[in-house]
Amino acid sequence: MKITRILAYRVELPLHEVSYHWSGGKSVAVFDSTIVRVETDTGHAGHGEVCPLGPFYLPAYAEGVRAGLRELGPHLLGEDPRQLAKLNRSMDAALKGHPYVKSGIDVACWDILGQATGLPVCELLGGRYGADFPLYRAISQESPEAMAASVVRYRAEGYRRFQLKVGGDPDVDIDRIRAVAARLERGDRLVADANTGWVQHEAVRVVKAVREVDVAIEQPCLTYQECLAVRRQCPHPFVLDETIDSLDALLRAKSDLAMDAVNLKISKLGGLTRTQQARDLCVSLGLAMTLEDSWGSDIATAAIAHLAHSTPPEFLFTSTDFNSYVTVATADGAPRRVDGRLAASREPGLGVRPKLDVLGRPALEIA
Repeated sequence: MKITRILAYRVELPLHEVSYHWSGGKSVAVFDSTIVRVETDTGHAGHGEVCPLGPFYLPAYAEGVRAGLRELGPHLLGEDPRQLAKLNRSMDAALKGHPYVKSGIDVACWDILGQATGLPVCELLGGRYGADFPLYRAISQESPEAMAASVVRYRAEGYRRFQLKVGGDPDVDIDRIRAVAARLERGDRLVADANTGWVQHEAVRVVKAVREVDVAIEQPCLTYQECLAVRRQCPHPFVLDETIDSLDALLRAKSDLAMDAVNLKISKLGGLTRTQQARDLCVSLGLAMTLEDSWGSDIATAAIAHLAHSTPPEFLFTSTDFNSYVTVATADGAPRRVDGRLAASREPGLGVRPKLDVLGRPALEIA
C-alpha cells in the first residue's frame, strides 16, 4: 500500500456559546480547522484533523498547518501509511519540528491502518477498557457567578468533571474557584486551569488562598521552572500541560516530582503515534492523564476517543468531546456524549465518514 494523494480542507467551526475565553484576555469565536485526507493506491483513505487554539496558545497556527503540509506532503508520496514508525521518521527527516503539522497525517494513517486490518484504532492502540470513559467540560472565563451557573447547567447534561479557565486577576480567580466549589456535589472533580496566565507570586497566592478547596491546579505559569516552584508550595493535585511537549520534558517533570497528572494533546506531540508513546510511558511511571487535543470537531473527537478508550481507567484523569462545543458537524459516525461520557467507535479505523459537502473544495492537494 502506498500514499498517492494528500488533501487538506479548511473548515470554520463556530461555537454554541458564541465565544471562548481563557487567560490573558485571549478568546476565540470561530476556530479554523484543517481536515487532512490521505489516499492510497488500494482505495483506502484516512482522515485526521488539526485545530490550533488560535496563534497565541501553543507554537501552532491554522495557516501554518496548511503551509507545513505543502512542504511536507510531497516527501510522503509512495510511503506505506501502515508503517507508522517509519512514516514518522520520514516526516521528521523532511520537516524539522512543527509537530502539529504532522499530526493530521499521522492520525489519518492510523485511520487507514484500522480500515486495512478491520480493527478500530483503539484496539490497535492497546485495547478497549470498559464501555465508555468520563469527560470534562471546560468553563469559559467569566464572572465567578456566571462560571458557577455554567457548572450547574453542564452537570444537568451529565458532566461531573469541570475545568475552570482562570489565569486572570488573582483576586477574581480566587472568587471563581470558591464560587464554583460551593456548587459542586459529591463525586464532582474540579480543575483550575490557568493556561500559563499567572506569574509565580500570583500563582502561589491563589493556591494558598484556596487551600481548603478540593481543586487541582493546572499549568499556573508560563515556564516549567515557575510551575515547579509553585508546585513545591501547592497543597493541591498539580497538572502540567503546555510545558510538556516531548518525552524528554515528561521524564524531567517526573524526575522533579513536578506533577501528579499531565495533559497530553495529540497535535502538540505530533499525532497518535507520539502521544501513544507518551501515554504508555505515563502508565509505566504511574502518572494520570488528560487525553485530548487543542480543539477540533468530529474527526479530532474520534481520535481523542480512541486514545482515551484504550487507556487504563485508573490513569485516565479525564478527556473531552470537542464536537459538542461547535455548531458544525464534519463527519458521520463520530462518537457523541451520553451523560457526560464518551465511547470510541467499534467500526474499523476511526469510524468516521467525512461530510464532503461541509468540507467543500480542498485548500491543498498533493499528488
